[in-house]
Amino acid sequence: MNFNELSISDEVKRGLADRGFEEMFPIQVQAIPPMLDGRNIIGQAKTGTGKTAAFGVPMIERLDWEERRVQGLVLAPTRELAVQIATDISSYGNHTPLRVLTVYGGVSIERQIDELRRGVHIVVGTPGRLIDHMRRGTLRLEGIKSVVLDEADRMLDMGFIDDIEYILRNTPKEKQISLWSATIDDRTLRLSRRYLPNSEMLIVSKDEIAVESIDQRYMIVAEHEKFETLKQLIDYMDVDRALIFCRRRMTVDRLTARLRRERYDAEAIHGQLSQARREKVLRDFRDSKLTFMVATEVAARGLDIVDVPFILNYDIPDDPFMYFHRIGRTARAGKSGVAVTFVTFDQGEEMERIEALTGTPIKKMSLPPSFLL
Repeated sequence: MNFNELSISDEVKRGLADRGFEEMFPIQVQAIPPMLDGRNIIGQAKTGTGKTAAFGVPMIERLDWEERRVQGLVLAPTRELAVQIATDISSYGNHTPLRVLTVYGGVSIERQIDELRRGVHIVVGTPGRLIDHMRRGTLRLEGIKSVVLDEADRMLDMGFIDDIEYILRNTPKEKQISLWSATIDDRTLRLSRRYLPNSEMLIVSKDEIAVESIDQRYMIVAEHEKFETLKQLIDYMDVDRALIFCRRRMTVDRLTARLRRERYDAEAIHGQLSQARREKVLRDFRDSKLTFMVATEVAARGLDIVDVPFILNYDIPDDPFMYFHRIGRTARAGKSGVAVTFVTFDQGEEMERIEALTGTPIKKMSLPPSFLL
């Protein structure tokens, strides 16, 4: 299913398109339509399954732009996750008047108070700091239309149950609420029975994105040295078939042209190609008639590509969650696979965030001196 098929505003569709979102992930297909209808959802889904868009898009669609008060609330266990969620939701609403604020402890509360006074539509925060604002009177929840509890199991592990219940009790009775958790246990079920009446249970297969069987590596590379390094890497690792990911369509086209000039068997695939052209490139790659398929994020999701031995991330993904879906094209059906990511000197923090999300080691590698001559 495609995002363009959803009954959502053209402005949100443009924001999603800017992010390269076209094909929907399974959790999005399952969750977005019922949430657009106002139904409550309990979703069992790991990080990296696309759940932020699953709850973020319906939340934006429920907003009234004439009301300059908080209408959407997202609870998250950590500052880092709250920041990531807020960044993602802001990007979906980039072509709307949307104002999103992140609130968490450990930093000055004054700037957050100033932003709340100016008026925001959605607040994403950790439970402790949210309650701090509520008690100061700087965060008022009577206008709330939707609430999200993200990574509920982690919040319960961290002892936030009383805080969560306090916040929920202070929201309007009539609202939409969704709870998202990697595991649905007795604690999350008790919480959902109390605060999510008539909810629907959605489950994304735990092995949909399995990174443990992938040999993950990264290389520190200067931007202007990427192409030469790519050629050397192909020779060094004896890469006979690979999916190469770039952030931008322009980069895909340029890289494909350079590879073809150097006699590499390469074709491009991205959203601006015709459907017939994309299907032919995909078919040739799937049938092993094509060695290198150079792609934007469009090839990371929803495409039936099995047994790709190498994933080469020419560019680190814009969205750290997208890393899962890129490398998830390899190591399928019990096979092994290798994923190598090029990281420029100023992208260290982005790589650290990806490694933290995957929960598996990503090895730093370099080429032997003989390949650098």
